[in-house]
Amino acid sequence: MPSQPINYTLGDKKLYFASDFHLGAPNEAISKQREQKINRWLDQVKKDAAAIFLVGDIFDFWFEYKEVIPKGFIPFISKIHQLREAGIPILFFTGNHDLWMKDYFTKELGIPVYHHPIEIVVNNKSILIGHGDGLGPGDRSYKFLKKVFTNPLAKWLFRWFHPDLGIKLAKAWSGSSRISNMEKNENHFLGEDEWLWQYCKEVEERKHHDLYIFGHRHLPLELEVGKNSTYYNLGEWVSQYTYLELSESQAILKTFEG
Repeated sequence: MPSQPINYTLGDKKLYFASDFHLGAPNEAISKQREQKINRWLDQVKKDAAAIFLVGDIFDFWFEYKEVIPKGFIPFISKIHQLREAGIPILFFTGNHDLWMKDYFTKELGIPVYHHPIEIVVNNKSILIGHGDGLGPGDRSYKFLKKVFTNPLAKWLFRWFHPDLGIKLAKAWSGSSRISNMEKNENHFLGEDEWLWQYCKEVEERKHHDLYIFGHRHLPLELEVGKNSTYYNLGEWVSQYTYLELSESQAILKTFEG
């Protein structure tokens, strides 16, 4: 987490948050259609965006070799580069599918990449933002796997695979995921067992935040954390196309129909 929270004063501008694009899943043809829709959304929000937050699992798989990145996604990468050239800040978060991002986006596009939740301040309101994987109670098997996958030795060993083989293996693993199988409405509200909601409540006991914004859950949610605090989950873009719009006066979960 940055030593000092990023501070925004919005005025007539807005902040936009989206996650779980899963570009590349479940196949190239369907992914390209989704990529076009995402770019149309970016064209829409750029008109009044103070910043755009891409909150993890933007790619269904991403691994940066020393001299190689995954093939494809040029329209999307070109679009966010265009937005950066226009002076719109973009903040990129890793998720459980693209946790092996390194510094390509930062060096080539001027887009900071965050591997953990960060805090920002908007018009004196404190907001905690992150993808959400591995947070909260339970899910011990994934938490163990994440430690393995993010271990420097594991990343070093994976780099010894030829990119054709390494990316093929990773795509095969990614293809077994819930989002890659296009299971619409496969998530249902878990009530008090919503682990990210529980995580927000635990954090709130230690330090107040007005808003908590996460992805990962694939279910758009707006839930009260405390008397003056709200948790939002951003949903996903395989079947729902949901995002959060934050203005000076309110935060609204919306669906992009574009």
